[in-house]
Amino acid sequence: MTRAVLSLGSNLGDRLAHLRTAVATLGDAVRVLSGVYETPPWGDADQPAYLNAVVLAQDETATPRDWLERARDAERAAGRVRDPQRRFGPRTLDVDVIAVWGDDDEPVLSDEEELTLPHPRAHLRAFVLRPWIDIQPYGRLPGHGWLTDLLTSGPAADEALELRPRPELALESTA
Repeated sequence: MTRAVLSLGSNLGDRLAHLRTAVATLGDAVRVLSGVYETPPWGDADQPAYLNAVVLAQDETATPRDWLERARDAERAAGRVRDPQRRFGPRTLDVDVIAVWGDDDEPVLSDEEELTLPHPRAHLRAFVLRPWIDIQPYGRLPGHGWLTDLLTSGPAADEALELRPRPELALESTA
């Protein structure tokens, strides 16, 4: 069995519908959903604001690579087209595998080109950390520390001031 934290983001089209597509694609693996936050774009300022959320998912047989494939399946279901010229450009849906834990509750570490675990920039991104705190207030990002410390005193602290909770926008699990 593995558990995974997945980050969801959308800034093109019906952003909330795209986040809901990701949740539906993940299906009964979804255990907990964060609130939805509106955030400024990261890495490429010339684009619309994002809606972001975080999912805690669990599956009896999923490998870390399976979580990556599920993330890509969700992106395809939302019509994601990757633009190699704009790595951090706008997208209908972005699903990142942030961290994975194995049967022994130990974090999975990977430095593969396609799947680095934990995600190498998660500790810098308030749009990942803040929603994650919603679902795991005492969570830790493997190799980096407590989520609350990363959000309040790390490089993401300034960015955290620009997040806007959107409680009127809800995600629901089918599980």
